[in-house]
Amino acid sequence: MRIIIAGAGEVGSHLAKMLSNENHEIIIIDPENERLKPIESTLDVLTYHGSATSVKILQEILQKKTDLFIAVTHSEDTNITSSILAKRFGAIKTIARIDNLDYLDKYNLEFFKALGIDSLIYPELIAAREVLGLLQETGTTEYMEFSGGMLSMFVQRLEENAPILNKSLEEVSMTNKTDQYRAVAIKRNDKTIIPRGKEQFHEGDLVFVISTREGIDEMMKTSGKESFEAKNIMILGGSRIGKHVALYMQKNCAVKLIDSDPEGVKPWQKYLTTRLS
Repeated sequence: MRIIIAGAGEVGSHLAKMLSNENHEIIIIDPENERLKPIESTLDVLTYHGSATSVKILQEILQKKTDLFIAVTHSEDTNITSSILAKRFGAIKTIARIDNLDYLDKYNLEFFKALGIDSLIYPELIAAREVLGLLQETGTTEYMEFSGGMLSMFVQRLEENAPILNKSLEEVSMTNKTDQYRAVAIKRNDKTIIPRGKEQFHEGDLVFVISTREGIDEMMKTSGKESFEAKNIMILGGSRIGKHVALYMQKNCAVKLIDSDPEGVKPWQKYLTTRLS
């Protein structure tokens, strides 16, 4: 794929690094040479010094077929404008980073799509949802959702109290209701095992499990884990991530948000019933 990234900040440079490892043709645009130099010296990508809203630069770069244009500069206006222009100049798909949560409303998403922006991303909201997911699944080491939350992957380390220790996959299937979850991999020392029927679970194993929503409680019980419900939460830092976590968790928990800058949390006071410090 040919991919253009507008913005060589933390998000843009990280995207360039990940995508360049997958043999894509990457072009990155930024008005600051100091941001481009480290990328040029470490990654196999092309760089353009200039504004992502420059019609001249975009027309030049987009003369060749471009599969994806991603705008992740620090300026929301630049991201929106450059994505609209890129679509007009031939980019097949465009993605823009935004800072305004209202833009993610269904009506607004349709409006931006009509303008030529296929997807909007709000990185802080994504990070906040990851935190919320971990808070909701406190009995697991790692947690990831698929298919809109219909399936989840859990990573659990088996302790000495796990009921499935020294039992094979077949034995566990016969004695437990395992139709809603499956162990798909085991990490044992430095070895990754795809478990078959005779494979046994050992103490210290990291077990990767895919489960439906209905199977989570039974899966946790089988592995000897307990989920506890977080009721009192303290968040240190009034960043946008912290504020979004507080906004969602205040519905079911007592939340205290601490920040050294009271001015930073004032705009959120009308949304938060959270205690601010």
